[in-house]
Amino acid sequence: MTSVARVVSGSESLADKVERVFRGLVIDKRRLPASQLQKRGVPAYVGEWLLDTLVPGRGELTEEEARKVREWAEKYVPGPNDQQIIKHRLLQGEVIKVLTPVQVEVSLARATRSAKLRLLGIEDAAISDELPTRYPDLLRQGMWGVVELLSTGDGVAIQSFRPMQASLDLGLYKEARQEFTLDEWLRLMLTSMGYAPEAFTAEEQLWLIARLLPLVQKNLHLVELAPKATGKSYFYENISPRVRLVSGGNITPAVLFVNNATGQWGLLARYAVVVLDEVQTLKFEKPEEIIGGLKGFLANGRLTRGGLHEASSDCSFVMLANVPLDEKQEPIIQQNSLVDYLPEFMRETAFLDRIKGLLPGWKIRKLSKEAFANSVGLKADFFGDALLTLREDLEIDQYCARRIRLRGNRPYARNEIAVQALASGMMKILFPHGRVSDWDFRHYCVEPAVQLRQGIWDLLYQLDGEYRQWDRLIEAEIVPMS
Repeated sequence: MTSVARVVSGSESLADKVERVFRGLVIDKRRLPASQLQKRGVPAYVGEWLLDTLVPGRGELTEEEARKVREWAEKYVPGPNDQQIIKHRLLQGEVIKVLTPVQVEVSLARATRSAKLRLLGIEDAAISDELPTRYPDLLRQGMWGVVELLSTGDGVAIQSFRPMQASLDLGLYKEARQEFTLDEWLRLMLTSMGYAPEAFTAEEQLWLIARLLPLVQKNLHLVELAPKATGKSYFYENISPRVRLVSGGNITPAVLFVNNATGQWGLLARYAVVVLDEVQTLKFEKPEEIIGGLKGFLANGRLTRGGLHEASSDCSFVMLANVPLDEKQEPIIQQNSLVDYLPEFMRETAFLDRIKGLLPGWKIRKLSKEAFANSVGLKADFFGDALLTLREDLEIDQYCARRIRLRGNRPYARNEIAVQALASGMMKILFPHGRVSDWDFRHYCVEPAVQLRQGIWDLLYQLDGEYRQWDRLIEAEIVPMS
């Protein structure tokens, strides 16, 4: 973003306004599904960048545009059966150009660095000193980009790398917010997430927006319980390369925390958000060690294993679990038994207390064809970067800490901290410019925060009599500005 345009037409539509204000950082959300890129394993934050590069424009993809994208993908996006073909072509002396994620690992013992291209089955490609210096995220969670490979006498080498890039100026993002009413901005947020705002009630819209909270707040840990087909995992998988969705397979202490044998840090150290999908079906190795490490991390952001390694992390941790619904669209079991949908070793109250909120995904309708975005929204790569950059906005965090207090006979201190953090996240999403009336602050920030934390508090209150010494209901008040 270089500037915010302010030429206003009386008959200007929201889509026109979004394009005028954000210029080249928007895309018609109908174009990606029609491209079929995601069927080739390309996440939305890459696919939208690719579409804007190959076939920029507005409206649904034409047959000619779809053909152009399909031909490009067939040529440059490798499929699971293409690994050996690509390696064969490299041995034949070809320079191979592909769109793929690249991650760089450094070995101090061998004084080497190598690139992993796992879609291609290549674990040790040579890479220049200059690329990881220019793009540090190659050393963190890795980056998607167009890479040129060639075979050398010693293996495979990366000849060039062109990453997808989003241009972000947080000051201009906040300035852009001032061009929109709250309703317009809320619709833009939902459309940018991939949803059609008109398909959801006002309450459902706020619960959808709450899925953004772990992105805009450091160390904000959530549980979402929802039936299948509500789009919870789809959103996290497609919003940013700094968000890692884990679905299926074994979860070990080395995967989450650190590999003591190699010193390589795990997911919680390398990503901004880590999401465990369908936690009931995941296999946890050494669950006692995992729960012990998680309790320490959720409490203070410290990662360690057996005292051999220690580091701090601001990663947010999200657990997603499916729940069956009755004919009234309520969880079949009673509210105080929702914890049964988590793995048994995660039902400990000391663990649950460190989760900031419970998102009631069962209150969001299942996604139909009409529920997907059909208008202009922010490109996923830019949108994800904007949300993650808002983590650094300490002014809104301080504002909420000053203005929100719990009232009652015996409020629980950790509830107040959680409500303040959740309300701050909602404010960053909906009012990033910091301008909000007391009514809007209460309705759109504080009340959803209280409901999210109340879901966790209800479980704790039922599971452990120790918590019953404090107030049963969480009630928040807004302290007047001094």
